[in-house]
Amino acid sequence: MMALRERSLVSPRSVPSLPKHVRLQYDPVRQAFAVLSPEKVFWPNDISLDILRRCDGRSTVGHIIAGLAVEYDAEQEAVAADVIAFLQEWSDKLLVKL
Repeated sequence: MMALRERSLVSPRSVPSLPKHVRLQYDPVRQAFAVLSPEKVFWPNDISLDILRRCDGRSTVGHIIAGLAVEYDAEQEAVAADVIAFLQEWSDKLLVKL
């Protein structure tokens, strides 16, 4: 019987980081950053990349949202919904640790 892992839920107090098996790497051929994980490569858009770069294991989701809201001159509520949805999806895929 396979054990199910408990799903981690993103909150403003979560401190996301990239697990050891996931890394960001620039691909000079495509002139884009790739997210490398075992057996998979992801090509994040610019906003996703901005979120992932802030997943440093020190910043809370709340701080990431606040920083992106300032950088993109956007309402924190709108940024929060997108950031939380993105981080939840990537956490569910085991590409971001909470």
